[in-house]
Amino acid sequence: MAKGYWIGRVDVNDAEGYKGYIARNGVAFAKYGARFLVRGGPFEAPEGTARSRNVVLEFPDYAAALACYHSPEYREALTHRLPHSDGEIVIIEGYDGPQPGEG
Repeated sequence: MAKGYWIGRVDVNDAEGYKGYIARNGVAFAKYGARFLVRGGPFEAPEGTARSRNVVLEFPDYAAALACYHSPEYREALTHRLPHSDGEIVIIEGYDGPQPGEG
């Protein structure tokens, strides 16, 4: 079964206010089996418009990724992110098919 992912790109406008989101999002992430693959860090954006913060979360499957976003736990955490940041989140199903060079 393919895993599910969140790809988040965020500009934090109020670092102090954003701390409330960081303190609360772990409840939903733990409940739905999320694991950080990318959490900030250096990056290069050779195409498109960059955001200052990039995050990739892995979930056991696409259904868990969707359920986490729509859960009461994450919706509560989100109320602490939205006033203090601008960004996008894409929720996407992973790929389990053939890879380049595989027969």
